[in-house]
Amino acid sequence: MNEKLNLLLKQLTSVIYGKERECRLTVCALLAGGDLLIEDVPGVGKTTLAVALAKSLDLSFGRIQFTPDTLPGDVTGYSTIDMRTGALQFHEGPVMHNIVLADEINRTSPKTQASLLEVMAERQVTAEGRTMALPQPFMVIATENPIEFAGTYQLPEAQLDRFLMRISMGYPAEADEIDMLRQRLDGAERPTLASVLTGPEVLELQQAAAAVRVSDKIMSYIVRIVAETRRSKSLTLGASPRATIALARCARAWALLAGRDYVTPQDVQDVIPSVLTHRLVLSLEAGMNSVTVADALHECVTRVAVPPVFRP
Repeated sequence: MNEKLNLLLKQLTSVIYGKERECRLTVCALLAGGDLLIEDVPGVGKTTLAVALAKSLDLSFGRIQFTPDTLPGDVTGYSTIDMRTGALQFHEGPVMHNIVLADEINRTSPKTQASLLEVMAERQVTAEGRTMALPQPFMVIATENPIEFAGTYQLPEAQLDRFLMRISMGYPAEADEIDMLRQRLDGAERPTLASVLTGPEVLELQQAAAAVRVSDKIMSYIVRIVAETRRSKSLTLGASPRATIALARCARAWALLAGRDYVTPQDVQDVIPSVLTHRLVLSLEAGMNSVTVADALHECVTRVAVPPVFRP
């Protein structure tokens, strides 16, 4: 199964130049069974990464291109009248797929954004008075442009907390961008992506990630880091208990990607920025002093003693 994971990562990095870490974090979110928010400026490959993951999995794929006039029913499903019989006919929404791409999620209204809360938190959808379980495995991958404000709606903290991880793509390194440009100018075809993992295999990998051992000392390390965010004077909102669980889940998945069946402190440190940064709110004073959320989080992490590395 590790060979298939390596092949999956290889496929993702073949279409996203120079972003191996971001690709690994995406697969990490998949293995941990959570949802992913990809936030960055236009044109850096957010949607490309989401679509590449979907094409690499033998799973159903639904895409929602959010706009200001997108309605909750466009997400969860809606009923129409069958003109032949006069009966109501329910049409399932895009969320009834295994992988759901919520493209430009901040372009739609808060009411429509809220239609995803139940989906992301409970893995079920309620529409037209009926509640339906979502197919498994299930994952929402949302993209967001954080710098454009016209026609956008800021994601509330409650919804941000539902995302297991948030990553930023960033611009490619010069060598990677030259390589990308050369291939495009030469007319090279984009790599053909094949299905690497089936649904049952993804579920098996998620179960393997959930079985990765977390020692008492690592659990204490995670809890103390989260507690520090609640005490930080630079933050008005620290990480929630949901964040504590999310950090442990992602550390397990990260360890599995490394081929281990136990979590080390380094696993926790590697996923901390992607798991916690979007759940924290900077204080006004810290912002005025040019302190960022990443700075405040780093300070919290450095205040916690790192437990020794050992195999449980």
